[in-house]
Amino acid sequence: MAHKKGQGSTENGRDSNAQHLGIKLYGGQAARTGCIILHQRGTKWKPGKNAFRAKDDAIMA
Repeated sequence: MAHKKGQGSTENGRDSNAQHLGIKLYGGQAARTGCIILHQRGTKWKPGKNAFRAKDDAIMA
């Protein structure tokens, strides 16, 4: 017989951190230099005029 009660299962007790992906500024909104326009994984969207793609594929002004 066990002398201590068994510990509860922790198999499902975890969650990943939020990615915070998506569009941060929409059409018509002003963006200052260095401002993040959107976060993405891969190159789903391409940077336009006066914008560039950062190392993590974010598009910045």
